[in-house]
Amino acid sequence: MKQLSPASDAPPPTQTAVIVPVPAADSLVDEHRRHLDVAASWGVPAHVSVLYPFVEPAQVDGHLVATLAAVFGSVAAFDCRFSRTQWFGQDVLWLDPEPAQPFRDLTAAVWGAFPHHPPYGGAHDDVVPHLTIAERRLGSLSAVQTAEQAVQTGLPLSTHIEGVLLIAGTQAPNSWRVLHEFRLGTARNETR
Repeated sequence: MKQLSPASDAPPPTQTAVIVPVPAADSLVDEHRRHLDVAASWGVPAHVSVLYPFVEPAQVDGHLVATLAAVFGSVAAFDCRFSRTQWFGQDVLWLDPEPAQPFRDLTAAVWGAFPHHPPYGGAHDDVVPHLTIAERRLGSLSAVQTAEQAVQTGLPLSTHIEGVLLIAGTQAPNSWRVLHEFRLGTARNETR
């Protein structure tokens, strides 16, 4: 586990999230995310969400960090492949992780440790692991479809998932910062 300090000029955070960063996807999706994904404008890197929203920033303390470290230390690192794009209706374009189950397991483990913090505030019956590329509310359907075509030329994308981030910020541009970085447990190979 590694602790990182937020930038001194950042506004005080109003929310937190637990995410799996996917830096291997940066060169493929960043250009599109910068214009078509609101989280990117906040400074959130390409990722698959584990739990959002999470605790109030004031609740991040040594006990919470130790609990997360124990949760993530008991989950093995894994290989992942993104080979196709998917849509939520015609509203959100995303990359589909394969296998998705390790991400579901991470969400279940954190939610199990913090039962008062359901994924997406309990808004969805089924939490679908995904890496958001674009939201139609930020551009035309044509712009999102163009992003999809560009991203598909770079697929498949394979990566090794070995860490999870606890991040905090606001809806202000570039306000999200890493509070803690956690390592997953002993690796196992699950690339398909």
